[in-house]
Amino acid sequence: MLTALACLLVAAPIQGDTLPALNACIVEYALSQEGHTVARGECWDLAAAALDLCEAQWDGLYGFGRRYDPKKDPIQPGDILRFEGVTMETRTTDGSERYTFGEHTAIVVVVPAPGRITIAHQNFGPVGRKVSQLNLDLASLTKGRIHFHRPVP
Repeated sequence: MLTALACLLVAAPIQGDTLPALNACIVEYALSQEGHTVARGECWDLAAAALDLCEAQWDGLYGFGRRYDPKKDPIQPGDILRFEGVTMETRTTDGSERYTFGEHTAIVVVVPAPGRITIAHQNFGPVGRKVSQLNLDLASLTKGRIHFHRPVP
């Protein structure tokens, strides 16, 4: 697990090249759960378990930390995302991809480039209630809102 976390930190540079300890704890937990079902398997359960285990301050509902604007503050691994009525579409020479998220919660685990993220989440797609990862290009957002939360120690 430490190897995966070390690779993550190299792949996900952030301002100052240091990831806050709380964010690192959340990422490590999310990655350790890949392929497993956390609690009831709801998307929210993964974020709740990570925040509780890492002793973050949050309201126990949807206030996962300090909300921020990703146009002003860089997205960091360990941040929590809340999707509301989101559609994301990407067209490529091979076809297109479309993701829809009604109400969904996820954890950012990698930020390979500005506007591109990898999330860990559950209760989505073919893997169902097991934790999996998904690469997203935020520029592909065509509908809905994504709320960005920075965990608070």
